[in-house]
Amino acid sequence: MRFEACLFAMALGFVGCGENLTVPPDRDPAADPDPAPLTCLPNLDGQIDRAELVPAIGTPISYVVSPPGTSRAVDIVGTEGEDGAEWDFSTDYSDDQALSVTPTTLEGKWYAGSFDDGAFITPFNRSGSLESIGRLTDGGLLLLGIASKDESPEEGQTLLVYEPPITVLKFPVQVGQSFVSFGEITSGVALGLPYAGRDTYEVLVDAAGSVDLIQFTFDEVLRVRTKVTVEPAVGAPVVKQQASFYAECFAEVARATSADGETDPDFTDAAELRRLGY
Repeated sequence: MRFEACLFAMALGFVGCGENLTVPPDRDPAADPDPAPLTCLPNLDGQIDRAELVPAIGTPISYVVSPPGTSRAVDIVGTEGEDGAEWDFSTDYSDDQALSVTPTTLEGKWYAGSFDDGAFITPFNRSGSLESIGRLTDGGLLLLGIASKDESPEEGQTLLVYEPPITVLKFPVQVGQSFVSFGEITSGVALGLPYAGRDTYEVLVDAAGSVDLIQFTFDEVLRVRTKVTVEPAVGAPVVKQQASFYAECFAEVARATSADGETDPDFTDAAELRRLGY
């Protein structure tokens, strides 16, 4: 009888029975771990400083991008709202593709010896078979060159080193800023063939406002227009227009790129539309 009473007490959740009582230890109250400190906090002051444009090395960033061979209708101009321009890139296309971008360092890259320490790597094309080599300085964001991800890919090796590096952005990035930057390529290799040429970037930061994406809305976004002219030593020059939308701490949240040969900076058909999202 006493044994059965003991079992019944245990079934009800008591810690002991009879004289064999166990005193529970003192325990600290449950608590969650401290949240990781934010490495960048937007201050929404209408400009992007160097500290607000830091590559998130090792962190995957998700984009949706239009598939090759498609054209997307885009409104680069936008509409005028109460607090500045408003751009709508929120249409969810069923054939958009997922693109994950993870910035990395030069460490272990076959072409590391061709570029300065402190450079970071991001994919240049959708597949990631070509990589952009960039570097942040107190003055701005530089494009050092382009290289194939693999040293000996089937399509042939690519290694293009700009001298001087091309300035893509100048700090602080703010409305009214404009500049021209160029880089020469000598003794380069493109898809396994010798290459030389000159690339010119004409950059204009001309508007601020809000941008609507599929899952996000960003305020205090800056529109950066870039006209890229590629002049190979052999062959005809190629001109391309690009409109990028930059947000503090998030960098480029949307980008529309024209087809080759486009001369209108307000182009309405994009050969590629890339947006932060999933």
